[in-house]
Amino acid sequence: MPLFTVENLIAFLTLSALEIVLGIDNIVFIAIISNALPAEMQSKARRIGLLLAMGTRILLLLGITWIMGLTAPLFSVLGHVVTGRDIVLLAGGLFLIAKSTFEIHEKIEPPRGGGPHVKKARGFGAAVTQIALLDIVFSLDSVITAVGMSGEIAVMVAAVVAAVLVMMVFADPISHFVSRHPTVQMLALSFLILIGVFLVAEGLGRHIDRGYIYFAMAFSLLVELLNMRARKAGKE
Repeated sequence: MPLFTVENLIAFLTLSALEIVLGIDNIVFIAIISNALPAEMQSKARRIGLLLAMGTRILLLLGITWIMGLTAPLFSVLGHVVTGRDIVLLAGGLFLIAKSTFEIHEKIEPPRGGGPHVKKARGFGAAVTQIALLDIVFSLDSVITAVGMSGEIAVMVAAVVAAVLVMMVFADPISHFVSRHPTVQMLALSFLILIGVFLVAEGLGRHIDRGYIYFAMAFSLLVELLNMRARKAGKE
């Protein structure tokens, strides 16, 4: 089948849009982790994080046989058939919940002995490692979606590359916006807990439509933007 066809073009555009939407949670996580680094390292960490996300997705696409094998039953617990994908999603979701809860606690709990709260600088390697681990979890669903929508590896890889390039353009502005507004930081961490709960539910075989998650995130962000506008108007 020829590569340059209308069908493949439609698949490419659709997949690119889906990859961008499915990458929103990844950008939020990368923004939170990178903003804890010294200022001169943040942009580099975001670029490396998104390049790792692109590399992970492409490697998973090239290993389609292994990916589809993750959906094969491994064992059963209380009537629920557990697959490799379930285990990865469950572990990733628990990690995301724990990580976000720790970040929230660190931001609102004053240090012992009183005094102002000082943001701790994390190591660059530790930040990139955390991003790489969560990239695998965030990549699974997008890759499985891509495999289900297109039979052409080249189309899927091109869509992943295009989506990551778009995310790279917006990663820095989003991270700077989150960094400048403490309430948005808290909202972003709450989003990550919500995404973690979603991943845990998926891992336990309880499917939740992503539309509900994205609607809740969009609605909460809209309310926060209105609050910011109201606070600004009150100061004028």
